[in-house]
Amino acid sequence: MMKPNSYFTIIMVICPIYWILRWTSICFELWPSFEISLIVASLLKR
Repeated sequence: MMKPNSYFTIIMVICPIYWILRWTSICFELWPSFEISLIVASLLKR
């Protein structure tokens, strides 16, 4: 059985890594559509 303190430390390490990976995957999924919308917006401004 682990001590609560070490368990808390593991959570503090894993959670930020998990969220960073999650956000990067979301950004990579959204980036192509975001880039397309930027191109369309720049074309419409002309």
